[in-house]
Amino acid sequence: MKKKSELTELGKYLILKSANKAEIYRKTGITESRLSLLSNDASTKLSGEELYLIALALDVEPGDMAKTIYKEVKLNTIAVQEALAAKSRKQKK
Repeated sequence: MKKKSELTELGKYLILKSANKAEIYRKTGITESRLSLLSNDASTKLSGEELYLIALALDVEPGDMAKTIYKEVKLNTIAVQEALAAKSRKQKK
């Protein structure tokens, strides 16, 4: 049984901005099929260049767009950073 597709954060963003995929394609060269994959398939990764082009096409700041799309991405906690530093030191010995 096929899993129901769920909009990615980019897909939600494009809806929020009332974006027209055909217009984005004409402005950026990113195909409508690629935009659909990016909008509906979480395993499809958005490149930095694609993000930048889409932001230009939508006339939004790329950084603001990235902050919205990647709002769940956070730096490691101090505890995780310390654990990784200790692991790195051990590997160097």
